Amino acid sequence: MANFAVIGHQGRMGQALEQAIEQAGHHLAMGADVGTDLGGISDSGRASCDVIVDFSAPTALIANLNAAKAAGLPILIGTTGLDPAHFAAIKEASAHIPVLQTGNTSLGVTLLAHLVREAASKLGPDWDIEVLEMHHRHKVDAPSGTAKLLGEAAATGRGVDLADNMESGRDGHTGAREEGAIGFATLRGGSVAGDHSVILAGDEERITLSHSAENRMIFARGAVRGAEWLLGREAGRYSMNDVLGLT
Repeated sequence: MANFAVIGHQGRMGQALEQAIEQAGHHLAMGADVGTDLGGISDSGRASCDVIVDFSAPTALIANLNAAKAAGLPILIGTTGLDPAHFAAIKEASAHIPVLQTGNTSLGVTLLAHLVREAASKLGPDWDIEVLEMHHRHKVDAPSGTAKLLGEAAATGRGVDLADNMESGRDGHTGAREEGAIGFATLRGGSVAGDHSVILAGDEERITLSHSAENRMIFARGAVRGAEWLLGREAGRYSMNDVLGLT
């Protein structure tokens, strides 16, 4: 049994995590919300917690990383909407503690990203790649962290930088699609937990790789499995690929 600290405890994911932690035979030792003083984690460290799971907000990430470093605890970060400064902070923290950061903790999405990378690596730039995602009406960031994860997988497969090849928010007279571009389309509505498709479109043929989340419990269970995997690891930066043993 491991003792978990969950940041973002009162959110929808936080509540699902509490259930998943209990189902896995672990204990929720501490629940904190955005803006909560995390001194309890820093001061008590391993005396009360074994691992931190963060599904809070980008604005809280630096404080959460600092608390994890001060306590010497591994941290799994599932917060999305991160910017380059956040990733720099994650890299710095990973020199001191184990850090697993991902745009999606679903085991199915992790495998999907692996398949996308493999497909993109085998097909040439004349195959157009489009990432389509839909989420509930309350989601505030777009494209989703998962969509970006899938786009990164496609870019990695092609050996290119996503930032230099990303197309999103098409509107009006945009001109013809550029060869090698990785396109993104975003839909919002209802209570959709998360639907993602990657379309690889060639001349007269098309491949669609997709994943549908029916309930956010899949993310909670995946996060618990990732946190379990982090226990006892060396300091470093990890991903869900490591959890599933994917290269």
